[in-house]
Amino acid sequence: MRLPLIPPAELSEEQKPLYDDMKSGIGEKFNAFEAIRADGALMGPWNPWLHEPQIGGAIWDLTKAMSMQASLTDNARQIAILVTGAHFNAAYEIYAHVAVAEKEGMSEERLSTLVAGVKPTGLAGGEEVAYDVAHALVNGGVLPRPTYDMAVTTFGQHGANELIYLVGLYCLVSVTLNGFNVPVPEKE
Repeated sequence: MRLPLIPPAELSEEQKPLYDDMKSGIGEKFNAFEAIRADGALMGPWNPWLHEPQIGGAIWDLTKAMSMQASLTDNARQIAILVTGAHFNAAYEIYAHVAVAEKEGMSEERLSTLVAGVKPTGLAGGEEVAYDVAHALVNGGVLPRPTYDMAVTTFGQHGANELIYLVGLYCLVSVTLNGFNVPVPEKE
């Protein structure tokens, strides 16, 4: 890990409000995996964001908007996020969102296939569209028109927009995690 975790007692005045907001949001929406160390220090992407409160605060605001007001189904969201994390081989993202998907009932077989970077069999409707959109976007270039059109048909314009933004956000999260070499918490 390239940036040390910041215990709450060591936060600057600029970091404290962001820390409080992130800790509250983690407790509400990101609680299927370990994100807060025993001493209260934030782990995962939250730690690098906390080191740069102006930039991290903007990313956190986007994360909240994408997480707290989501219209896509949980399965479609987790598929898109896992496709993105697998593409970047972002260990913490894969760890965290496998835990979220498991909590939501996604099968181990499907999870194993997704994190291996392979399209699972048996995807239905929006799940398959989420996979196709995420896969196309992380592999670069313009999203093909038939894939875009299918996303709009399946999710509506707002949902298609949300899916594209979601993949973009998790590209940023993956690069943050990899750039700062954020580790997966060790099991006791």
